[in-house]
Amino acid sequence: MPIEFVQVDAFTNRPFTGNPAAVCILEEPPADWQLQDIAREMNLSETAFLIPHSDGFDLRWFTPSTEVELCGHATLASAHVLWEDGHLPADQIAHFHTRSGLLTARKLEDGWIEMDFPATGAEAADPPENLARALRAEPVWVGRSRYDLLVELADEKTIRTIQPEFSLLSGMAPRGVIVTSPAISERFDFVSRFFAPRAGVPEDPATGSAHCTLGPYWAGRLGRNDLMGYQVSERGGTIRTRVDRDRVALGGQAVTVLRGAFVA
Repeated sequence: MPIEFVQVDAFTNRPFTGNPAAVCILEEPPADWQLQDIAREMNLSETAFLIPHSDGFDLRWFTPSTEVELCGHATLASAHVLWEDGHLPADQIAHFHTRSGLLTARKLEDGWIEMDFPATGAEAADPPENLARALRAEPVWVGRSRYDLLVELADEKTIRTIQPEFSLLSGMAPRGVIVTSPAISERFDFVSRFFAPRAGVPEDPATGSAHCTLGPYWAGRLGRNDLMGYQVSERGGTIRTRVDRDRVALGGQAVTVLRGAFVA
């Protein structure tokens, strides 16, 4: 049978910006190799697969090369599709059962979607060998979270202009490397970029799960729990964070750009 998909641009309110994710809602799970083949064919940073659960949906995320433990933008895209296509009433909270536990999403009155995610704070760490060479920039601060290396750089100009050597970055963290600095614009508190060549995604356009680390880091630095971040990739992405002890509320917008079906 054909497998339908919806492609959504996440962490944006404009098509062709933010981070694209494919969402497939399935009656029952295919084999893992089939899920990976679909994700490879979509060739997006993430493809989300949802299967109805007694209390919500089972949710899994695949890059073109591997399954991942946590993904923000594809969860945002999944919640957007559930409400837009009538799988859930707009006032009902979406429950997702994932490798990272239960995640929820709710639709806010301002049209944004807010997701409840685990905080993955970073602890200060010694810089890996060749980090400055890999980033072609000198770190101000280095830390490690559960998944990623977090690196503060001097300023937003440095964040925007670095051109990393991905071959050197690929072995420095279990998943990827987050770079960040204070924002220039008063609209935002901090900026970031995210590189995950080890997971088959050299640069991710807008990364919700990275903000589970960025939110706690900048909340500690700035003394405020409610913050606005901007991921300064080529496509860009706007992500609100609100830190509450060991959880982070991630806020974003999403827009549908494509619908189709796999017939093979």
